[in-house]
Amino acid sequence: MSRVTVLGAGMVGGAIARDLAGAHEVLLVDRDEAKLGPLGGEGRIETMRLDLSLEGGIDRAVRRADLVIGAVPGFLGFRTLRAVLEAGKNAVDISFFAEDPFELDRLASERGVTAVVDCGVAPGMSNILLGRHAREMRVSSFECLVGGLPVRRSWPHQYKAPFSPIDVVEEYTRPARVVENGRMVVKPALSESEFVEIDPIGTLEASNTDGLRTLLRTMRIPDMKEKTLRYPGHFEYMRVLLESGFFGQDPIEAGGVKVRPIDVTAKLLFPLWRLAPGEADLTAMRVRIRGEEGGRQIERVYHLHDRLDEATGVSSMARTTGYTCAAVANLVLDGTFARKGICPPEYVGAEGDCLERVLSYLEDRGVRYIAETRDLGGS
Repeated sequence: MSRVTVLGAGMVGGAIARDLAGAHEVLLVDRDEAKLGPLGGEGRIETMRLDLSLEGGIDRAVRRADLVIGAVPGFLGFRTLRAVLEAGKNAVDISFFAEDPFELDRLASERGVTAVVDCGVAPGMSNILLGRHAREMRVSSFECLVGGLPVRRSWPHQYKAPFSPIDVVEEYTRPARVVENGRMVVKPALSESEFVEIDPIGTLEASNTDGLRTLLRTMRIPDMKEKTLRYPGHFEYMRVLLESGFFGQDPIEAGGVKVRPIDVTAKLLFPLWRLAPGEADLTAMRVRIRGEEGGRQIERVYHLHDRLDEATGVSSMARTTGYTCAAVANLVLDGTFARKGICPPEYVGAEGDCLERVLSYLEDRGVRYIAETRDLGGS
């Protein structure tokens, strides 16, 4: 039995801890006792109340771990992962930090550890799928449409954040990098909106976001893009706020005090974006991969539609993100995936039967990917 430390007891971190505790000893670490309380004493879960930003805090938390799960907010993710690697621990991370994870590749390699980054649903599972098919076909295009949404739409935002709201704002403000005709192109966040039909939901709106991340470095594919899915109308509200300066980082003076616009906006928006206890959410994703295989032009499409597990109360975003992370953590723990250094999920997908193992793990937990293959004709 392995020892796993999960850093961060939020919605996704808690789901990962519960899942892994079925087969491993789990230490769940967070500074918020309210998040730890409901999980303490569950199965093989031990909890530790600790501020990970304190000097030596991470080293203390991971001391006995065989593997560490990073499930902290994005702004803490990079330095947290660096500290985990400095401690010589294998890691699987879902914090989706803004920094380039490959800056830590030398450190991970020198410590002789495996660090799988961006290991959620997208980035994450989408990368695993692409990694596998890039091994078997000459890929010409990759498109990922993905979004986490409340099942019930409500005015005015028609949105609730199924993960850290501050990470959603980061997603809405970070310029989107895409690949067109073999060249990386930077586009404004939330640009090029289009309506798409996603079964069984209906019409959703897709806009550019910066979700390709490591694929920009690891893949040589002529056309790649990732777009976020929302209910129609939501992005227009967000673009108005963005263009009006409500997400600004620089302080302004208001009422005789200095404030950052983004802090005020966050204070107002986040309570409205919070899912109520037991409120149903859904995750929708469509991954489309085209290329040449066996002398034929082939299109492979994967569909995901998942909802809150009413029996357990685990949200869809926690299931689709957290269980993917847990599946890969098990591959690292049992030695199936043993590559050293910084490893984006596409490396996992390219290795042996890792894709099948992850899909089977998810299927066992009710997260199902529907695959289609279309023959587009001769090359």
